[in-house]
Amino acid sequence: MNFWAENRFVTTGGAGFLGSHIVNQLRSLGAAHVFVPKSSVYNLTKEEAIIRMYGVSKADMVIHLAAVVGGIGANRENPGRFFYENLIMGAQLMEQARLFGVKKFVAVGTICSYPKFTPVPFREENLWDGYPEETNAPYGMAKKMMLVQSQAYREQYGFHSIFLLPVNLYGPRDNFDPNSSHVIPALIKKCLDAIDNREKEIVVWGTGKATREFLYVEDAAEAILLATEKYDKTDPVNIGAGFEISIRELAELIVELTGFGGKIVWDTTKPDGQPRRMLDVSRAFQEFGFRAKTNFREGLKKTIEWYRAQRKN
Repeated sequence: MNFWAENRFVTTGGAGFLGSHIVNQLRSLGAAHVFVPKSSVYNLTKEEAIIRMYGVSKADMVIHLAAVVGGIGANRENPGRFFYENLIMGAQLMEQARLFGVKKFVAVGTICSYPKFTPVPFREENLWDGYPEETNAPYGMAKKMMLVQSQAYREQYGFHSIFLLPVNLYGPRDNFDPNSSHVIPALIKKCLDAIDNREKEIVVWGTGKATREFLYVEDAAEAILLATEKYDKTDPVNIGAGFEISIRELAELIVELTGFGGKIVWDTTKPDGQPRRMLDVSRAFQEFGFRAKTNFREGLKKTIEWYRAQRKN
């Protein structure tokens, strides 16, 4: 059997940043049936819309990427919305997948689910060792409930579902809206705006001391599809690149690559978020052979080039 050609796939969030890359890769692998529910047609916080979607798509495999998501500012302004909408989407999508006889449900969580002071590198067994960082805890906890549901459904119903924990993603087609973007697109936009407006400085949140790990979006898509085909256990799996960079170093690198000649001003009245983030990525390699391929500097160059081209259109 050709796994990709003979299964019908639903990719929630398939028109979004990560989703669009997954849909492209699905099709390149030979998937003949890829259904992407548009939010204007299927409100996935509503049970009737989910039932209608499964009825139309006749899904064998579900890759659940859809999320209400944003950076630190968006999380602080919308904790209730981010908790409820992410929780209700995941819970209802998995329940209806079970009722409709879906063969496998791939739940894509978030690194924000880890405790605030997780030892670095984050190992999957540390996931329940404390409460997440406060600014994004509601979002992180809502996503983590899919792991609880996945394990409970496998135990009671024999339902096949897996739970993946991707690190911060970046790359072409990222969200560059300053009200909801994450740190890499936010910094790229700040630098290019400053160049256009001949400004001498950019202002960046926090102290710059916090560290993050970043994974190029095409690598993330490859990892998720490898897991979709090859992984079928209850244990969560980290998806990352296995390196750590401070926000200060990141800002300086983006300043260099964009050609912005001005100064970085650190607004220390704003929060840093979680102090450190880096994943132990050994389980993904052991279980389904995933290892990130894209050099970080080269990935940033591609992202900046893509965004520059969008600004001209």
